[in-house]
Amino acid sequence: MSPDRSRSPSTPSTPRTSSTPRTPRTPRTSSTPRTPRTPRTSSTPRTASAPSSSSGSTSSLRSPDAPALALALGGYAATRVIGLAILALAAVATGKDGLHRLSGRWDSVWYVRIAENGYGYEVTLPNGSVHSDLAFFPLFPGLERALSTVLPVDAATAGLLVSWTASLAAAWGIYAVGSHVAGRPAGVVLAVLWGVYPTAFVQSMAYTETLFTALAAWSVLAVLRDRWILAGVLCAFAGLTRPTAAALIAALGITALFTVVRERKLPAGGTSRAARPRGSMVAGVLLAPLGWLAYVVYVGVREGGVTAYFDVQAAWGNSIDGGAALARFIWGLPPLAALGLCAALGLLAWLVVLCVRQKYPLPLLVYTIGVVVVSLIGAAYFGSRPRLMMPAFGLLLPAALALVRLRVRNRVLVLSGLALASGAYGAFTLLGSGPP
Repeated sequence: MSPDRSRSPSTPSTPRTSSTPRTPRTPRTSSTPRTPRTPRTSSTPRTASAPSSSSGSTSSLRSPDAPALALALGGYAATRVIGLAILALAAVATGKDGLHRLSGRWDSVWYVRIAENGYGYEVTLPNGSVHSDLAFFPLFPGLERALSTVLPVDAATAGLLVSWTASLAAAWGIYAVGSHVAGRPAGVVLAVLWGVYPTAFVQSMAYTETLFTALAAWSVLAVLRDRWILAGVLCAFAGLTRPTAAALIAALGITALFTVVRERKLPAGGTSRAARPRGSMVAGVLLAPLGWLAYVVYVGVREGGVTAYFDVQAAWGNSIDGGAALARFIWGLPPLAALGLCAALGLLAWLVVLCVRQKYPLPLLVYTIGVVVVSLIGAAYFGSRPRLMMPAFGLLLPAALALVRLRVRNRVLVLSGLALASGAYGAFTLLGSGPP
């Protein structure tokens, strides 16, 4: 038997007496189930562990995350396959072209036209309004153009490839954020829930929602891990994708301001080890709005006016009116429909309150609320609001935590039912009036 290294060599070990018997460990009973981890708050950030110099140790640290990540991506991919399968069956039954509706209709056509010909196309409506393609941000059509140049595909097919690849990157980022905040099981369910969102069929279209959500999720995760420069770069690219990047820019700025206020005392010496992260934080915050600002300036220079970008958006009906258009829309509905819509808005408000009460990390909380606010205060058509709020994946975290408490079998049944419902709604919408 090897000696006890914690004892001094000169001290003999004391034999165990019969008066101090070893007590057996009490086994875990079914009445004391393991509870899901409480979401991490912004006041207790997770710190990254130092990497091991041994490759074996590094793989052992990463291996527990691999099965959960595979489950998250596999579950998410299954939801999209189910949606596409339902769309294909419905298209055959109705004699319509389902694939064409994924890449050759609505906003997808505008992106393809920009990818092939650049900016400069306008449509004049019968009422005199002018719809310019400058309302669409450049990163997605730029990727379409690049991919169609290096691969034997047209721009429309390239758009689907970009969107589908970005959807997996978004699901991965959503899983990573959920895992960081509330544990791996919640991260897995969160990624799958995003795939069964009511308007999740847009995630299979050549639209910008998946690309933007991927950039936003990884930017939020970078802030949670104190990688501010990476967060700022990702935010800048998000600003070249959708105007909703304003919510992400606000998340980085408010989180940085909160950090500065909370940690006002600086160490002596500006080049100290503790001061260097402060410099990266400032750099990340300064990088964050550059993409959005660059495009606003480009439109202003091209059109010869400081407010040209906002004028273009207003012509499409996308001006900011503080929610007046939403109120008028609700007021004009039949009483029963107005009541149902108010109930839906009440549910949305309740989810936001849950996110605040559960004390989500500040960058996730500000980003989530910001996306909701930006989606509601604009004058755009109300039917677009659910799609515009889809990148606010933090709203789904309370539901993910609730599902984690269920048995695995019941959890799978619930998610499968939601996937079927989401797929059926997507097929109905795509083969009917089209995406809002």
